[in-house]
Amino acid sequence: MSTLRADVRRFLAETEFVPHCDAWMSSFDQAFSRRLAERGWIGMTWPREYGGTERSERERLIVVEELLAAGAPVAAHWFADRQVGPSLLKHGTPVQRSRYLPEITAGRCFFAIGMSEPDSGSDLASIRTTARRRSGRWIVNGTKIWTSHAHQAHHLLALVRTSPLDPAHRHAGMSQLLVDLTAPGVRVRPIISMDGQRHFNEVVFDDVELDGDALLGTEGLGWQQVVAELSHERSGPERYLSNLPLLSALAARPEVADAELGELAAELQTLRALSASVADALARGESPVVQAALVKDLGSRFERKVVDTARRLAPAEPDANSPDRYTRLLTEAVLHSPDATLRGGTNEILRGIVGRELVNA
Repeated sequence: MSTLRADVRRFLAETEFVPHCDAWMSSFDQAFSRRLAERGWIGMTWPREYGGTERSERERLIVVEELLAAGAPVAAHWFADRQVGPSLLKHGTPVQRSRYLPEITAGRCFFAIGMSEPDSGSDLASIRTTARRRSGRWIVNGTKIWTSHAHQAHHLLALVRTSPLDPAHRHAGMSQLLVDLTAPGVRVRPIISMDGQRHFNEVVFDDVELDGDALLGTEGLGWQQVVAELSHERSGPERYLSNLPLLSALAARPEVADAELGELAAELQTLRALSASVADALARGESPVVQAALVKDLGSRFERKVVDTARRLAPAEPDANSPDRYTRLLTEAVLHSPDATLRGGTNEILRGIVGRELVNA
């Protein structure tokens, strides 16, 4: 595995790109993703018949860690590699797997995720986007929001209601659909963040017609599928390494003593161990929902701590275009830090998951 880590570091040293904090959310570069695909670093754990290389979850973790630590532009393939592919392998039909997975591993097919909706917050049970069958097809109406890179992705994995809401069983009647974002009736509207960048979007469905085989998995069991999928979304190193480029730049500053960074370094090692344990559980076919929630909760707080420590030890005037790498990275991290505790579920929701597990233990 040390050889693999050295290979990734060599690739990154030889490849030209501008490092960013939160690069898995903000830095969309199709050409970079295709270069990773050429090396077999997308869909690493997937079967060879779909373009994967059948590597271990630990090997995938090594590659992801190095990419995030370097602030590399990985947003294009991120959601497809992290959660859509595993969902297709678990729930997809042979036709769906053959259609999407080889294109994902080749770096040619990019996905967005459609869960959140206006006025729903973290309560996915309150979603109102509907899909109804008509003449063997699905007719989709509704709106998704905070949909990262929907304006650049090819497809959307959407959680929708395929049965009316039952107040007594709020999580029933939901399903997942694979949506072609070029389909008639799909409108993608920009949401511009405070730094002037666009990676969030609002996606509106107006009588969008999808083939009957757009359903992923079992109709009505979308909630159960999403819960399992969130283990992939919440447990990865992106939950605590998004600001590592800033932490590295901070450590390189002469006015910052090593001792002042010791607490952060120790906390980082603990998070890495916890994330690795979740990767091992996923490799065993388990669904470590609680452990993943812990990674995301603790990781998002660690990311905020990195920003606060940098501002305290080496304050700098905000300037996203500064020639000074540290100043630019600090500016990015400050602007992006508010959403770290929101995306993938708020910290309050995550602590509720952990609390229920403790009560029921």
